[in-house]
Amino acid sequence: MNRLFGAKNNTPKPTLNSAIANVDTRIESIDVKLAKLTSELTTYQQRLSRMRDGPGKNAIKQKAIKILQQRKMYESQKDQLQQQSWNMEQAGMMQDNLKNTMATVDAMKTTQKELKKQYGKVDIDKIDRLQDEMAELMEVGNDIQESISRSYDVPEDVDEAELDAELEALGDEVDLGAEGIGEGEMPSYLSESAPPTFIDEAPVPKEQQAAT
Repeated sequence: MNRLFGAKNNTPKPTLNSAIANVDTRIESIDVKLAKLTSELTTYQQRLSRMRDGPGKNAIKQKAIKILQQRKMYESQKDQLQQQSWNMEQAGMMQDNLKNTMATVDAMKTTQKELKKQYGKVDIDKIDRLQDEMAELMEVGNDIQESISRSYDVPEDVDEAELDAELEALGDEVDLGAEGIGEGEMPSYLSESAPPTFIDEAPVPKEQQAAT
């Protein structure tokens, strides 16, 4: 069966981060080669600066030109790899932003469902009726307070002349009660309370005390 349809490939697919890591590794290897070529090119330049014109100088010059061409080739390859790495990093950032956006949208959907569920339980009409009932109860309470704090004035239909006559009659009764009490007599309201029992006799004047 494997010969006809081929074996199943169990190799995991490369991720974006692993691809970026591979490219960065290649760039590092190119940097090593560039450093080596630059060192060789510097050596040839120093030798050429001390040589006179001739076949020997031309031979070293040709070698220096080849090294310079190789360095330019590696530099071009390095630029391409750096651009690839940058493009993949941008793609990774876009992927992360997309994940964050999707997470935000999911959170907003969940919140919206919860809000709908909670607000669906609220009856606006019931709240309005409750507010109306509370307002009526407040009015009733105010009426009760006004009724309790009401002052009791003299009725308007009472004649003030009659009140004056009754007041004069009360005064006459007080005067008559005072006339019925003789001189030296004790009023009834005072006779009810007997004098103290510890008094044996009337006090003696000071003159009599001196004569004795």
